[in-house]
Amino acid sequence: MKADSVLPRPRAAGPQAPADGPPLPGGRGRLHVARHAAAASLHSIGAVTTGLLVLAAIGTMISEPVLIPSLAASAGVLHSTPGLPVAQPRSVIVAHLLGAGAGYVVLALWQSSPWSAALAGGLTFAATTLARTPHSPACATAVVVVLQTPAPTRFVPLLLGATVVLVLAGFAASRLRRGAARYPVRWW
Repeated sequence: MKADSVLPRPRAAGPQAPADGPPLPGGRGRLHVARHAAAASLHSIGAVTTGLLVLAAIGTMISEPVLIPSLAASAGVLHSTPGLPVAQPRSVIVAHLLGAGAGYVVLALWQSSPWSAALAGGLTFAATTLARTPHSPACATAVVVVLQTPAPTRFVPLLLGATVVLVLAGFAASRLRRGAARYPVRWW
C-alpha cells in the first residue's frame, strides 16, 4: 500500500483549486468573505446614519426641516448601490429637484390631497425618465411637497443643499474604507 493513496494530497492554490473542503489560506475562505461583508455593511450603516445625522443637525441649526423621508431613501440607495446610475450625483440632485417641481406644478393646478400627491409622484417618475436621471426616492419628494405644501423659496434651496450633502457624504465614505466601491462613478 502506498502512502499517496491514504494520505490527503496538499490542496492546490489558485483558480484551479477545488471549491469544497476547508478554506484556503490567504483570505479566500468563507470566514474571510463573511468578515468582509460584515465590515462593508457596518461601514455603509455608519455612512448612511452619519449623512442623515448631518442633515438633522443642519435642520436643527437653521430651524428648518432639512431631513425628509425621501432623502433617507436616497442615502440608502447611494450607499447600497454606489455604482448604479440611480446613485450618481446627477440623478440624485436633478431627480429631487424635478420631484419638487412636479409637486409644485400639481399644487398650482389642484389642491393638496392623496390623489394629487399620487399624480405628482407619477409625474416625477415620467420627468426623471425623460431627463435620464432615474432616482425613485424623488417620487417621494413630490409626494412630500403636495401633502406638506412647503414654501418653495425655502424648500427648494434646502432640498438642493441636502442632496449635495448626501452626495459629498457618499464621496467621503467611499474614500474612508479601503476596498470600498468608489463613489461616484461619474460626477455628472
